[in-house]
Amino acid sequence: MCAEFLGTFVLILFGVGSVAVAVAGLPGSGRQTVDFGAANWLIIAWGWGLAVVFGVYVAGGISGAHLNPAVTLGFAVRRDFPWRKVLPYWLAQVVGAFVAAALVYACYRWAIDAAIAKAGETRETSLSTYSIFATFPAEYFGDSWWGPLLDQIVGTGILLLLICALIDTRNTAPAANLHPFLIGLVVVAIGLTFGTNAGYAINPARDFGPRLFTFFEGWGDIALPGTFQWFSGYWWIPIVGPLIGGVVGVLVYDLLVSPVIKARLSEREEGPATEEP
Repeated sequence: MCAEFLGTFVLILFGVGSVAVAVAGLPGSGRQTVDFGAANWLIIAWGWGLAVVFGVYVAGGISGAHLNPAVTLGFAVRRDFPWRKVLPYWLAQVVGAFVAAALVYACYRWAIDAAIAKAGETRETSLSTYSIFATFPAEYFGDSWWGPLLDQIVGTGILLLLICALIDTRNTAPAANLHPFLIGLVVVAIGLTFGTNAGYAINPARDFGPRLFTFFEGWGDIALPGTFQWFSGYWWIPIVGPLIGGVVGVLVYDLLVSPVIKARLSEREEGPATEEP
């Protein structure tokens, strides 16, 4: 639990920190004079990818570095992880995310307050500064819950499918402990391909821990229940969607890929014996 706490803490510290740079740090510091754009999104995508890399390196040798309730649930479903440890891991992950969000806020409070003041808003109406910490759906979804939920299922399904592939030593898994780098690249790829739909939470702890923190710090209904101009009651979607997607991802790998690998390995083991010279 300590390893999951610390690994998730590192993940959120760098991930949320990268969003703080892109949303409030660069504009507020005078180092950026244009509006939020593609360059800012690249900062966020690569920031989250590297956050995953170093979070996994922190906790991997101790807890397996799930750092994500969807990963924990997916591994339990495929019987790679004991069910009795699921809730303790979830608790450690959420607490780690909450504490990391608090530390990022402590470092960027001045930039956040300046951004809110410049926009002539209050915290209760400042969606942009809230987005430093947690996710929300794109405006084109309107008040539909199905589109963002599908996005979270698909994004997390891709994540778990590729995690299963990257850690499967029977397949073409990377050697020399390189899988954290490649898992980080998976997160970068998801951010670059599906990120604008709903902020690619793909991790219930990543969203709920910081969301809970923002609620206590004054962002009000935007955080909980997750209500703004075009969405309402959104808080549950970045929790339920990733949990469903995680299970779907591991089942797809175990149903479509694992049986073929097992069959090929069995064929090699049961092949004709080589005669001694």
